[in-house]
Amino acid sequence: MSVFDSIRRSGFRRGPSRLLAGICGGIAAKLGVSPLVVRIVTLLLFLLPVVGWGLYLVLWVVTPNQSGSIPLERWLGRR
Repeated sequence: MSVFDSIRRSGFRRGPSRLLAGICGGIAAKLGVSPLVVRIVTLLLFLLPVVGWGLYLVLWVVTPNQSGSIPLERWLGRR
């Protein structure tokens, strides 16, 4: 079992309600809150460059989209 399989089993997916990468929509769907609330919190985190931008980029490359495809896994040629 790979790390990518574990990520997929977590049930977290990029949300279908996407503006950029779908990360906020996915978090909102998982937590059962409005995507707008998550987007506002994310924008506030972007004021802290390393935390906001860094975390968002990491989530972007390791979070599966709706089909289960993970960008980092594709880039590494694993799938």
